[in-house]
Order: sequence, then C-alpha cells, then structure tokens
Amino acid sequence: MRSFTPDRLTMIRERRGWSMNTLAQESGVSVRSIRFYEAGDQIPGDAAISKLSNALRVPPSWFEGPPISGLEQEAASFRAATKLPAYRRRAAVAAGRLGMHFTDWMISERFDLPPVDIPDLADSDPELAAEEVRAAWGLGNQPAPNLVHLLEAHGCSVYGLAEDCRELDAFCFWRHDRPYVLLNTMKSGERGRMDAAHELAHLVLHRSLEAVGQDQEREAMQFASAFLMPRKAMVTYRGPRSLSQVLEIKRAWQVAAVALVYRLHALGLMADWHYRTLMVELSKRGYRRGEPDGIVPEQSKLLTDVLRTMRADGVSVAEIAASLDILPDDLAEMLFGLTLVSPPSR
Repeated sequence: MRSFTPDRLTMIRERRGWSMNTLAQESGVSVRSIRFYEAGDQIPGDAAISKLSNALRVPPSWFEGPPISGLEQEAASFRAATKLPAYRRRAAVAAGRLGMHFTDWMISERFDLPPVDIPDLADSDPELAAEEVRAAWGLGNQPAPNLVHLLEAHGCSVYGLAEDCRELDAFCFWRHDRPYVLLNTMKSGERGRMDAAHELAHLVLHRSLEAVGQDQEREAMQFASAFLMPRKAMVTYRGPRSLSQVLEIKRAWQVAAVALVYRLHALGLMADWHYRTLMVELSKRGYRRGEPDGIVPEQSKLLTDVLRTMRADGVSVAEIAASLDILPDDLAEMLFGLTLVSPPSR
C-alpha cells in the first residue's frame, strides 16, 4: 500500500491558498474525504492521489515524504497580522515550511551551512541590543554590508516570498535552533535592508515569545533603525540643511531617505520644523512611496553558491525541485529575487 503523510496534503493545500472546499472543487475529491485524509483517518487510494496531485501541482510522491514540521502560525512574526487574511497567513507559513524543506535538503546534500550566531538579547533595550550585535559581528560604526549575506553568514536561512504573499513585508521564525527569514524581494533595495534588519530584531529580541504584538513591533523598528544607522555615526550628521545632503547620506548608508530623516529627528539631531519640511519635500519627490534612486535589491550568496555547485555537478534547478518532490515553479518562488533563477511561470 502507498504510504501517505496527512500533514503534506494540508501543507500544500494551504500553500496554494485553498480551503478544503476549493480543493474539492478543483480535484473532484469530496470535502468529506479530504477532511478524513488530512486528519489521518483514511488513506487515499491511487485514483484520489492522482486527482489531488494534479489539482495541487505536485507529483504523487510528494504525499509519501516525512512531515515537514516545526512551524505553526503562532511562531511566525507577522507584521500587521490582523490585516492579513487567515488563508494568506497559512499560505505564508506553508512557504516558510517549503523553505525549511529546502534547507533540510541542503544539509542532507552535505552543504556546510554557517553555524548559527544570532545573540539572544531578550529584554534588552533595542538601541543597546543593536549596538551589541554590531559589535559582536565586527561592524563598528560603518554602514552594514549586504544584509542577506550578513544574515546567512551568521546561520540564517533566507528565502523570498511568493507573489501570492506580497501583502507581507517579511517574517521570521526559529526551527530546530536555526533561524529563517522570508523577505519580499520585490521592494526597493533600501526597504529590503530595513525589512531584513527588522526580522533580525525579532530573532535577537523576541526568540522566546510565543506571539509578537505591537510593542514588539515598535522594538523591532527601533532596533532596525539603530542597526542600520548607529547613533555614534549619525551624530556626525547633526542637522543636514538640504534635501541633497539627506540624499547623499542615505546613499552612503543604503537606507530609505524617509527612514534616515526619521532617525535623525528621533535622535534629536534635527529640529521639528526642519524634519517636517524635509518630509514634505520627500513626499513631493515620491520618497514616501519608494526610492526613485534606489539601490539594487540585495541577493543571496549562499543560495547562489549552492545552485552554482549543483550546476557544476550537472544538476539543474528542475532536478533539484524533483528531488524535493515539488515543481520548479515552487522552488523558483522561494529563490526568485535572491539568486539567478527563471521567474515562476504562474
């Protein structure tokens, strides 16, 4: 008899953003049967497996693998979670679990992933925690390098959010003592860096919390600002007098112009009237909506090296996806924007 893992049916259904009713409509398998399959009360026969795999766009072998456990919705640090529909949260969590699946594959293929080096600074002041992490990682008071590279170098697995999860900026979680970050790779490079620093804050400050609320979101924003724009460096820019000066500084630190002005004002380095004047100017020039002169979004060194190694061994992205029992599009969604892969077709 064919083996069957109920959790994998639930996971891939939620990844597609489908309810049981939708899956029933798409597959021709009854809702009652799907409920029994997911509860583990019944094992689907070959005909049902074929219908489910065709509808969900996975090979039949997908349902035979071990559970991909270690992540529940409550464990992920979703920003503005109350504004996100439940089915989108479930789809994002399932995307995170696919990231876990790929990380497990990398480890099983004997890639040496960097050891985890994320300090646990729970209950610390966000500003001081940012300074401590910068010191521990040897950043001094210089602009932080590529944030994706930096996270990976300290043991974090970083993946991209798929098109159907774009309402999310980013989210992170811990699993088996390894941190994971999923980023919206369609944003400007500056905003992507802020998102990465924000998720680093959750990993550093809120590792032991079961849920993240508004207080923790504020702490993460404070940490991210301090990490990207350290106080000791910012005091040298006391009160820039023109927008051109602000834009010059923001390019040097690779941060969003609005974030820089906010940081200088929060540190008491810019008067209220000057802050308001610059914010109005930035809004008129489109900096509230994006970065007209933005940097290129940062990419992954780890994922690029893994794919390069596999290609050198004659293994394509499609063959990697097949070894994971997923379609190439599912793998491309995780990697697109972080390394050179063809964009997903759907």
